[in-house]
Amino acid sequence: MKSEVLKSIKQTEEEYRTVISEAKTEKERRVTSAKLEADNLIMKAKADIEEYKKKRLADAREEAARTHRAIIKAGEERAAALRTRGKKNLEKAASLLIERMKEQLHAEA
Repeated sequence: MKSEVLKSIKQTEEEYRTVISEAKTEKERRVTSAKLEADNLIMKAKADIEEYKKKRLADAREEAARTHRAIIKAGEERAAALRTRGKKNLEKAASLLIERMKEQLHAEA
């Protein structure tokens, strides 16, 4: 009977060793799998960040271009208005200049 109990104990110990070995193997497999999944998530996050950065830069460039176009347009409109006003006043300015020159000539004579 003692030998049967010892055999049973040894068999149970061997079964537990096998279970423990399988559990360690499963643990290593799961850790490896988790690390691989984490690496994949990190790579995807980096790709998403790069894509977001490119989009934000493109948006910023487009906004800068819109602002630039608006500034140029406003400047051209102002320049056109000044030219129009200048053309309207050109005859008056020429007359005034001639009048002042005549006054200067009469004052010196």
